[in-house]
Amino acid sequence: MHTLASQLIADITAFERQFHEGHLSGFEVKSAATIWSKKEILGHLIDSARYNLERFTEIQYAESPYSVRPYNQDEQVKTNQYQQRESTELLLLWAALNRQIAFVMQCQIAETLALPLLLPDGTTSDLRFLMTDYIHHLQHHLIEIRK
Repeated sequence: MHTLASQLIADITAFERQFHEGHLSGFEVKSAATIWSKKEILGHLIDSARYNLERFTEIQYAESPYSVRPYNQDEQVKTNQYQQRESTELLLLWAALNRQIAFVMQCQIAETLALPLLLPDGTTSDLRFLMTDYIHHLQHHLIEIRK
């Protein structure tokens, strides 16, 4: 997990630099009412970080197997009104949540990474899968924002 945590820190740092240097064109532009802007994608990543930090933490003390609760991504973005928020504040929140996630990842040992979980589709996996999947999801959306 140390490699993934290091990758997450590198992703955070690179994205912050690109944001502050103005390399994210069209950040607030909505191409259609039902399509997320890049700013709203960042809001979605904030929601994802909030939910996954909770999952990564709870699995370590909850009843086993841990049941991963899904969330309505579109409604979260809509209800949190990310499009109306200050972009710099969203960046700070996203970065802080992800730095905590990286710290939690670094603290894991083989036994905690193997903790079982039940995914919303009924399949089973473990904390290692959930953390790895989180990083892939985050990187996918960062690529979208950078386009």
